[in-house]
Amino acid sequence: MLDDRKASILRAVVEEYIHSAQPVGSGHIAAAPGVEVSSATVRNDMATLEHEGFLAQPHTSAGRIPTQAGYRYYVDHLAVRGTLDRASAQQVRAFFDRTHGELEQMLTDTSRLLSGLTGTAAVVTGPPHETAVVRSVQIVGLTSRLALLVVVLSNGAVEKTTIELDGVLDADGASEADLTRAGAHLQRHLVGRHLDELAAVLGPDVEPGSTSAVAAIVAAARASASLDDDHLYVGGTDRMAGAFEAVETVREVLGLLEQQLVVVTLLRDVLDRGLQVAIGSETGMAPLAECALVLAPYEIEGEPVGTVGVLGPTRMDYAQALAAVAVVSKRLGRRLSEG
Repeated sequence: MLDDRKASILRAVVEEYIHSAQPVGSGHIAAAPGVEVSSATVRNDMATLEHEGFLAQPHTSAGRIPTQAGYRYYVDHLAVRGTLDRASAQQVRAFFDRTHGELEQMLTDTSRLLSGLTGTAAVVTGPPHETAVVRSVQIVGLTSRLALLVVVLSNGAVEKTTIELDGVLDADGASEADLTRAGAHLQRHLVGRHLDELAAVLGPDVEPGSTSAVAAIVAAARASASLDDDHLYVGGTDRMAGAFEAVETVREVLGLLEQQLVVVTLLRDVLDRGLQVAIGSETGMAPLAECALVLAPYEIEGEPVGTVGVLGPTRMDYAQALAAVAVVSKRLGRRLSEG
């Protein structure tokens, strides 16, 4: 633990660096609220904080910048857990009051909302499918050898998967009537059931009197329905370009955000370790060495089902990010619980 004066100096350095992105000198810190000591005293304490690993000096004549340890101490002990300003809070309320429709669009829009509130990239993961039941099923013909299985879930998610019909039908392929009858069969057997029951519910046989084409389509649907459970919605990636000095860092971060499974696994791992904020190497991923994650789970009827978070540089405004993530996660969970 740092004594009160050094803690105040560290807070002042972190907050000034967050807003200026420039190394912070002792003269500036001496006049900061809560410090109020001479520049010489500040210089000595900043040297001690550097020796203890909380600050670093980019080059000899420069001021100091926070290290990962400095940011961690700031987040754990010094950051004020504030609330959103009135305008931002009203923006969140208005968004969730008017948002309706498909789950995918709601979560996409939520990520954009959060990005706008924090000035960083935002990530939202969708709820797992086992929390929802099938509302409707349809098969849409694309070609005589290719169809699209469309499943609408009770949580508003719309899942699509391609059905390969080549090799399971005769030379004439599937007629529109065949696809309609196959879709009706799936509708009768799946509506009201959980999606992960699909393989068990759809037995190998269809109703007597159906054509062999219908049976083949149903069998192909059963084999093809590997519907993904890990959906990631990312907003504000364009903000990454201005967040880092090195173009290569921007490229690596954007490349990582395109890897859905990697990012979803990362978010789960951070929360499983009991962290709400992961800074630099705490993310466990080299491309994020200069980044920080602020996360919060959201709940449906009291059960955690997904994650809301922001990804930005380590010098992000942690107080604002923590407040925005907390508010948006609560409002999103409440909105989804209402159906």
